[in-house]
Amino acid sequence: MNLKLILLIPFFLLTKSTHEKAFFWGQNGHRVTGKIAENHLTKKAKKNIDKLLKGKSLAFVSTYADEIKSDRKYNSYSVWHYVNMGLEESYEASEKNPEGDLVVGIDTCIKVLKNEQSLEEDKVFHLKMLIHLIGDLHQPMHIGRKEDKGGNDVQVQWFGQGTNLHSVWDTKIIEDFNMSYLELAENADQLSKGQIESLQKGSVDDWVNEVHKITNDVYGSVKAGDKLSYRYSYLYLETVRTQLQKGGVRLAKVLNDIFG
Repeated sequence: MNLKLILLIPFFLLTKSTHEKAFFWGQNGHRVTGKIAENHLTKKAKKNIDKLLKGKSLAFVSTYADEIKSDRKYNSYSVWHYVNMGLEESYEASEKNPEGDLVVGIDTCIKVLKNEQSLEEDKVFHLKMLIHLIGDLHQPMHIGRKEDKGGNDVQVQWFGQGTNLHSVWDTKIIEDFNMSYLELAENADQLSKGQIESLQKGSVDDWVNEVHKITNDVYGSVKAGDKLSYRYSYLYLETVRTQLQKGGVRLAKVLNDIFG
């Protein structure tokens, strides 16, 4: 066998495994949200954001908050990616993690970005984090139960291969639809001005409570060991697409409030 082929096969397998474990809402999912947000930014916000990101797009930096998980010095930020809540609880009434959570992370990013005294490097870091976290907020299993780590411990099969409920919602449904992030963003539903304004109403807490209703539905949609495939994708692909679009529209609102 060709020596190059022998060397490439294990590298490919390692890359695929690492990819599946490292990125959430999938790379495509976060990039869809970033791209949709760009379409709803004011000119002033675009200009100010472009200056901080040195021309890089929201889609490009949207996976940054997951990429830094490979560096231990960022371990303290891991709690910013999720909220643990009982299924019948609101965020306001839920027991808070003293180390922080998704809402705390978003609030912190906004405060840093609004503070004129913040260093540019701090603004860049927290802007990249904010872009990602608004995406995470709209993935229902990022607002899941503590006892199963947001569905990570709910083992299921996806087209005959073992996985977990969190991964199904983060990545599997999106990737199996087999569209690029640009195609998904370009084919988002057309929304009227009134619909956009309606989606952008409310606070981050309100958005968490709204998404948590979907979380309840997701938990009720499966039990451990279920074999999921075409039927499940058929039932929930539109929910995923809607959540990606909501995340983009609301991310634009947050960024316009800060920069526009």
